[in-house]
Amino acid sequence: MNSRFAVLAALVSLAAFPAAAQETPSATRLTNDHYFDFERVSNAQISPDGARIVYTRQQANKIEDRWDSSLWIMTADGGQHRFLSKGSNPRWSSDGKRILYIAEGEPRGPQIFVRWIDTDGPATQVTHATNKVADARWSPDGKSIAFSMFVPEKDKWNISMPAAPDGAKWTGAPRVVETLHYRQDQVGFLEDGQTHLFVVSADGGAPRRITSGKWSAGAGELRGAVPLDWTPDSKAVVFEADRSAEADLHYQTSQLLVADLATGAMRELVAQPGSWSRPAVSPDGKTVAFTGYPQSKRTHTVSDLYVIPFAGGEMRKISGDYDRDPGNLHWSPDSAGVYFDADDRGSRNVEFAATAGGGVKPVTTGAHVLTMDSASSDLVAVGTRTDPDNPPDVVRYNLRRPGEITRLTSVNAGLLAGMHLAKTEEIDFTSSGNAKVQGWVVKPPDFDAAKKYPLILEIHGGPFAMYSVAFNYMFQNFAANDFVVLYLNPRGSTGYGTAFSGGIDHNYPGPDYDDLMAGVDAAIAKGLVDPTRMYVSGCSGGGVLSSWVIGHTDRFAAAAVRCPVIDWLSMTGNTDIPLFTYSFFQKPFWEDPSDWLAHSSVMTVGKVTTPTLLMTGLLDRRTPMPQTEEYYAALKVRGVPVKLLQFEGEYHGTGSKPSNFIRTQLYMMSWFKKYARTAEGKSTPASAAAGGGNE
Repeated sequence: MNSRFAVLAALVSLAAFPAAAQETPSATRLTNDHYFDFERVSNAQISPDGARIVYTRQQANKIEDRWDSSLWIMTADGGQHRFLSKGSNPRWSSDGKRILYIAEGEPRGPQIFVRWIDTDGPATQVTHATNKVADARWSPDGKSIAFSMFVPEKDKWNISMPAAPDGAKWTGAPRVVETLHYRQDQVGFLEDGQTHLFVVSADGGAPRRITSGKWSAGAGELRGAVPLDWTPDSKAVVFEADRSAEADLHYQTSQLLVADLATGAMRELVAQPGSWSRPAVSPDGKTVAFTGYPQSKRTHTVSDLYVIPFAGGEMRKISGDYDRDPGNLHWSPDSAGVYFDADDRGSRNVEFAATAGGGVKPVTTGAHVLTMDSASSDLVAVGTRTDPDNPPDVVRYNLRRPGEITRLTSVNAGLLAGMHLAKTEEIDFTSSGNAKVQGWVVKPPDFDAAKKYPLILEIHGGPFAMYSVAFNYMFQNFAANDFVVLYLNPRGSTGYGTAFSGGIDHNYPGPDYDDLMAGVDAAIAKGLVDPTRMYVSGCSGGGVLSSWVIGHTDRFAAAAVRCPVIDWLSMTGNTDIPLFTYSFFQKPFWEDPSDWLAHSSVMTVGKVTTPTLLMTGLLDRRTPMPQTEEYYAALKVRGVPVKLLQFEGEYHGTGSKPSNFIRTQLYMMSWFKKYARTAEGKSTPASAAAGGGNE
């Protein structure tokens, strides 16, 4: 037989394998049949007088296979808790009599609505935009609303096409893309254009466009929001703008601009080049607080907290040597300092920095993820709190006396009643270069210390992101099926300071691989892991690292590589990340491709023996499908057991739709249960493999 056809015949035979047993439904463990009943809460907003709270609640729509958002309202003590309206992203007017929010409206898509709280009757649809509106903010006088909207660039390239015959059905004209500012529309195509700011009357009417030109308000579509704030006199808006497409492409920069609404004039607030964001105007209108860092060629830089006179002048850093990224800035009523929340070693808490100096002072403490979504005029804050045992719920706390945090909701109490949840245990260990690394082990319910369990190493994306102690349904579900879950914050993770996140500067993947392997060794040393049944998985940045791992070790019995980047060279022209040419490497590939190749998982595919499941959304433009297909083809040609799952209706990731989250979990566990490693280090079908699925 021709050797080429012999290889093809062998590959065909690998495709027919028995599926591992499906998950067994349980009334006492958090299995996937419960997922449609799981609810989410976010964006808690307290009225200026501190009397009432409105927040966003998400429920899975089992019929439409999506998450539906609704607004719920209650008194500040948690009483009179009730449904208010469909929608999300609420904001109170300064007099506390109205809220604005985003909901589906006419003619299509998200629109701004305004609702009077103490008056019967429907809400008023304020905008009637044909493009998606977002980031709506009240003016302090309650007369206007500022918002952002993507403005497509119309094709102005006219060519002399011959006239079409009567009744002809010619193909439409091509879309013309000529800038780095573009977005992905609902059908998966790229659309050229920019995000701009608008102002509309709170009573409705035609919106007025504030910004224009070949640049975007906000730092591109990746940020997903345009940080902005009004001045107390309602005469101007301070906002973030991105002009990096017109600047030196070595840098990804953003600046802060002030727009005068009466004249339309704009001026730059911060003169120093850099990446500046999250403007917050002080109550007295004299000062603007903001976060960011001076222009840098590093792949990631931790932001500092600054202030600058609104009228212009010198900027000052007030966060001292804090070395964490501030978020959710909120001024004290006397304009003497700024409260903010920040990630730190897997937790999030609230901090305070005085404008007079003295560095950052802790306001709250604890091993939890606590947000500061809003605060009343007397500094009663509301947000959400979660920990490994508790999904997020709305909480209230006093920034002047933060010792007591009061939980106001229990949206998943019915679902979790009688459930035996997994327990999460922190582990700390030392990796190469004496790096101190933090991670967590999630143990199955009814854990038996005398047994050894299969292990899933789940790797976070980013790479500049942080796993936290927040409740995680994925991990709980794996543990409910008797897997031990190991999740870590290797070098490159945020929440550990500049030196730690910079550990992979222009070297990704790099020493983060060492940290992952040291974490696996630490878990094994605890005596709870079966080394013959270890598995590795991750999405996006986790897809990068999981594919990198199996190209450098054969210790894992199987892998689930989700939405990966495996070839940095081809990624450049496929991803929707602006300025990706300089994201991770110091030189563009046309000057020196060596780093690009050395850090691409496809270059180590010849060493892979690990059975690999590949999973990517068909509409993914962040880590596009060709990346996954390239890796699949290479593994297939080499004869490595491999399956490719292309998820319908998914952009980046494979679990935005409830049914696809469940599929992701079940396919992964089915794949893992199929394989174990022999004493010789080879993956073989596990004896437990049996049964079949229904897809």
